[in-house]
Amino acid sequence: MANIKSAKKRILVINKKTARNRRIKSHLKGILKNFEAALKDSNLDAAAEKLALAEKRLMKAASKGTIHKNAASRKVSRLTKRLNKARAN
Repeated sequence: MANIKSAKKRILVINKKTARNRRIKSHLKGILKNFEAALKDSNLDAAAEKLALAEKRLMKAASKGTIHKNAASRKVSRLTKRLNKARAN
């Protein structure tokens, strides 16, 4: 355990940030799961809506530093490819 006041404060700040990041990542997983479910049910209109929401939330998480911006872009790209592939079939 830290003895210096600034170190104690840093521990508290890190705990807050960790909790926030966990909450955001968990929320993202749920959104992505909803997209997958809509795609699996061949509900392409709903999947497109879910994709738009997922893209918005992924980019917001990237801008806040929760996930890396390249990781967010990669996920959006892959999801878009999957939706386009499903539409083609």
